[in-house]
Amino acid sequence: MAFPLKAETILILGDSLSASYGMEEKDGWINLLRPRLEGHTLVSGAVSGETSAGGLRRLPALLESAKPDAVLVMLGGNDGLRGFSPAELKKNLTKIIDLSQASGARVLLSEVMVPTNYGPRYAKAFAEVYAELGALPGVTLMPFFMTGIITDPQLMQRDGIHPNEAAQPKIADFMQPWFVSVLENRPKA
Repeated sequence: MAFPLKAETILILGDSLSASYGMEEKDGWINLLRPRLEGHTLVSGAVSGETSAGGLRRLPALLESAKPDAVLVMLGGNDGLRGFSPAELKKNLTKIIDLSQASGARVLLSEVMVPTNYGPRYAKAFAEVYAELGALPGVTLMPFFMTGIITDPQLMQRDGIHPNEAAQPKIADFMQPWFVSVLENRPKA
């Protein structure tokens, strides 16, 4: 892998899907991905139960302390599970993107999907938020990493929502090329 000469920092702003919910942090995908990124730093800003509003509240302090070159935004699942308005989700994610870019960080936005039992209209409106924001200048849209995992009970915890320890290497495998892409697409100085 050819990386930029400068070691970079990526902040992961996420929820329980990134926060090693139900397992030791050392077994989560973020920790498994760290040694693969050859000197780059992954900073976990993931908190179980986090919503887009909570992530937005915490972001300024995280940007100040981590000074990331890129921010991976993986929020919205808890907004969806709580039935929050897609318009509110979009407003919060837009502010997160704006703050991240204003700090000089590139943005990688992960799609998030809601369960089908929320109804097709809500699911469509929810998905459209990510499609619209992913089309913004300087934002890279990444497919939802849970798509291939949630359908395999062997990779899920008993709650049917969170990936288990066996899923973590698969998530790291999925994430690695996206992280490499954001690292290699550093703006020219």
